[in-house]
Amino acid sequence: MKSTKKSKQRQLRTDRLYLLTDFLFWCVGSALYAVSIDCFSSPNKIAPGGVTGLATLINYKFSLPIGSMILILNIPLFIAAYKKFGLKFIARTIVGTVLVSVFIDAGELFLPVYTGDRLLAAIFGGAVSGIGLGIILSKGATSGGTDILGRLLKLRFPHISLGSFILVTDVAVMILAGVIYGNIESMLYSAIFFFLSSRSIDYLVYGASKSSMLLVVTTHGDTIPKKILTEIGRGVTMLPVTGAYTGEEKKLLLTVARPYEIAKITRIVKTVDPDAFVIKTEAGEVLGKGFKTDEKTL
Repeated sequence: MKSTKKSKQRQLRTDRLYLLTDFLFWCVGSALYAVSIDCFSSPNKIAPGGVTGLATLINYKFSLPIGSMILILNIPLFIAAYKKFGLKFIARTIVGTVLVSVFIDAGELFLPVYTGDRLLAAIFGGAVSGIGLGIILSKGATSGGTDILGRLLKLRFPHISLGSFILVTDVAVMILAGVIYGNIESMLYSAIFFFLSSRSIDYLVYGASKSSMLLVVTTHGDTIPKKILTEIGRGVTMLPVTGAYTGEEKKLLLTVARPYEIAKITRIVKTVDPDAFVIKTEAGEVLGKGFKTDEKTL
């Protein structure tokens, strides 16, 4: 009984330490993202994709603060996501969105503005944006927006991939940027900004691989796969394994996921089983449902 109580207390302290560490990283990521918006994109009439891009356009037309508009535009998405997925699903996203909003509005008051070459603004702004968002994503949070919208739309249109929804939304914002700013250059610079931001996330934070394979050795072989299926929507293969040294019976879990899902799955594993042995490796090419379809089978 005492051992169980001590184990729970130790787990609670570990969870609090993880949360504090994550919060610090969220702050750093939000600060970098604010630099990309306040210093590069907004002053040069460049609208990033998604909700941030829409908030930037609203700021241009009506002089409303970008950070506050990001938060306001996300509120309906938070409510809809809460009804469909529950609070646990969006809790970290809400925190991430609030931090991004606060840092952007605060940074607008004192950060220097670059208004030189717009191409340089798009390049450096996109790279810094990707690094900032990558740090946030790597610690299990997001800045809301198109990620939530895409998941909500996928419930209505399950045959269309999440990535397709996000891409369509971002392209729509880029086209709108060209209309609002009154020139096609803004749309093109916005496309450069978004492309470099996406690539920065992939290469600088998650690595060059488009997908990653995770191998998890755990004694909680029943609980973890269910959570991955319900919260992430990824399939899991289970294999019985035996420790050569201890002789203990465990389960080997195998799953393949996109870069933005890696941190979430790792969080689930470590929350359920802090002692789980996790291996992450690059998956050069993945064929099957939810990934690339083999053209030979079409």
